[in-house]
Formats: sequence, structure tokens, C-alpha cells
Amino acid sequence: MAQAVNDANFDEIVLKSDKPVIVDFWAEWCGPCRMIAPLIEQIGEAYSDKALVVKCDVDTSPDIARRFMIRNIPTVLYFKGGQVVDKQVGAAAKSAFEAKLTALLQ
Repeated sequence: MAQAVNDANFDEIVLKSDKPVIVDFWAEWCGPCRMIAPLIEQIGEAYSDKALVVKCDVDTSPDIARRFMIRNIPTVLYFKGGQVVDKQVGAAAKSAFEAKLTALLQ
């Protein structure tokens, strides 16, 4: 299961990671978020040795959502070296999420 991040631990877990990080911004009430959740989990398991995959609930962590200007969910941000380097807004196929991650692993 993907690790949960929040307003309190986001910087420590995501920004200071030595691996690329995928952050899935979601909410319990969001249908498309629930639709991609299993895909995000599968990617987290498949790439666990190369990348970190985490989830951030926008309802319980509004400061982080505001900080990264999350206007629509699901939004998946890709971090490398503590910086946002790519994003996917809305539901997408597993291959779309993996392609963006694979690019970061080069």
C-alpha cells in the first residue's frame, strides 16, 4: 500500500527523497481517484526499489494541495530532487503513469 503523506510529513518524505517520487493527490469522495488507486498501488509495488509512491488526501492536507496548486483531482505529481518535474491531471491508463515515471529513472 502506498505511504500516506500529509501537511506535517510531506517535505521530509517527498522533497528530501533520494529517489523519484510520485504523489497521488486524491480524496475519498472522488470517483476517478478511486479508479486509478489500484494502478498507483501496482506501480508503487513494481518500482519500490527505484521510486517512492505516496498518496496525499487533499481534504486532510489542504496546505500541501494549495502549495502545489492542485485544482483538480486526481492529480499525480512527479518529483525528482525535490522539484516537480511532471504531472498527470485526471484519470489515465497505467501505461501513462509508468511512462512518466520511466522517464525520470533515466
